[in-house]
Parts: sequence; C-alpha cells; structure tokens
Amino acid sequence: MLAAGADPVRVARLQVLPDAVTTAAAAAAALGVEVGQIANSLVFEMTTQGGDGEPLLVLTSGAHRVDTGKVAALLAVQRVRRATPEFVRAATGQAIGGVAPLGHPVPLRTLVDRALEAFDEVWAAAGIPHSVFPSTFAELRAVTGGTPADVA
Repeated sequence: MLAAGADPVRVARLQVLPDAVTTAAAAAAALGVEVGQIANSLVFEMTTQGGDGEPLLVLTSGAHRVDTGKVAALLAVQRVRRATPEFVRAATGQAIGGVAPLGHPVPLRTLVDRALEAFDEVWAAAGIPHSVFPSTFAELRAVTGGTPADVA
C-alpha cells in the first residue's frame, strides 16, 4: 500500500543497485545525477529542556550538511545531535546508510530541506543501502508530513 501523496509510477521505479550506496556521493555516482539530488534521510536526537531525546528526521540535500544549532533554534529545542546507530534503528526500524523517509514504526517529526525543491527529481534511500527510489520535494513533504526548512 502506498503512502498518501505518493506517485505510484515514480515509486515503481525503485532501483536495487549492485553495490551499497551509503553516502550521497556514492548514490549520485551510481545514478548519474547531481549530489544535490540525493535526499539524505538523517535521524537526529532532539532534547527539550527536562525531556528525553526524541527522534527527528531531516531529509536534506546531499550537497550540504545539516547545521544542528540552526535546526535546534528553528524547532525551539535545547539540543539536536546526530543519533547513534541504535537510536536510529529503534526509531526507524532501519540501519544507518539506508534509512528511507517513510515506513517507520511510527511517524517521525520531519523537516524537508528546501534545497531539494530546486530539482525536478530527487532520490532517496528505500530502506536498505542497496536501494533507492525517485521522488520530488512536494512528494517527500506529502508522504512524510514534513515541514519545509532551511537546514544547512
């Protein structure tokens, strides 16, 4: 069953690659696209004052790095930091290097990098390091319920 807002024709173009593509550069090279077209699904741990860490999914362009201080200020939380592999797996059911933007045990609070809007097509991991699928900025927002943000 497709997530609401997903284009079935685009999702049907899921590709299983011969080698793992655990970085944006490797994915872009394997697909023959610009590194900025890779939508990295990065999980962070947000800490609110007096609260436990909560997962935050940031779908960011492979062309830059997430500024955690900027994201923390944007969300008005005490701290945002890269999550441990164990935290990522608990939050998503997937391992680092292949985290998809959807298909998690529960929906995650999500930010979608506005830089991805510059491309007609972007590519995201499909749950394992060997698989990717094409999408768009609008489709990623729709299927994740994500908030557009400047994250770099």
